[in-house]
Amino acid sequence: MTLDELPVGRSAVIKAVRGQGSLRLRLLDMGLIPRTKVTMQKVAPMGDPIEIMVRGYELTLRIEDAKNIDIEPETGDKV
Repeated sequence: MTLDELPVGRSAVIKAVRGQGSLRLRLLDMGLIPRTKVTMQKVAPMGDPIEIMVRGYELTLRIEDAKNIDIEPETGDKV
């Protein structure tokens, strides 16, 4: 499952960050690294962008970028 599929209010752990070159580096620089917990905060009315909580701050991502982040639901949390 990828980050763009996470329902609002649910949490997950990042498994992998895909992408090529500067895109991948930019995502990693924003704190989106494997084994980091993320929580879906909001989705814009038209579906793009999304807002997540990661490492204590709110981060807004485009859907296309979020599709490059593989996640798994938190233990005991079914998505």
